[in-house]
Amino acid sequence: MPEEQHIPSLNSADELDACKKKCDEYLAGWQRAKADFLNYKRDEMKRFEEMVRYANEEFMEELIGVLDNFDLGVRALERQGPVEKGVYMIRAQIEDLLKKRGLMRIPVALGEPFDPAVAEAIAEEESERPPGTVIEELSPGYRLYDKVMRPARVKIAKEKSQA
Repeated sequence: MPEEQHIPSLNSADELDACKKKCDEYLAGWQRAKADFLNYKRDEMKRFEEMVRYANEEFMEELIGVLDNFDLGVRALERQGPVEKGVYMIRAQIEDLLKKRGLMRIPVALGEPFDPAVAEAIAEEESERPPGTVIEELSPGYRLYDKVMRPARVKIAKEKSQA
């Protein structure tokens, strides 16, 4: 004769409490897993957005070089005489196009304190201005969204020597 299996009686209060505890435990585990998944999904979306945002970083660096050369060309034309307005319009158009893609020129104000977070001091010169202030922007800096692509290169003031 087969062995008799004991089927728990659902009328027993202890067994019912045990089932409720098990149910609550499974529900809490499911809720944690769901919250973990939602956090993972949110983190992955942020990572993906960041990746898309900076996907063109190398291309933007190359365009900064092109923009520098364009500016050199304009300066050379200016030395020869008046430059057609269209050349400046093309420059503005390129800059607007890059702005739409998140590339912004880092503003450097002459006479303001030097900020190493966005600028690189490549020369010092005696000046009437307070030491450590920007006296000339040698080449512009650029930022892609929040990331500094290239710091502005500046000349800063130093104290005059007493000689």
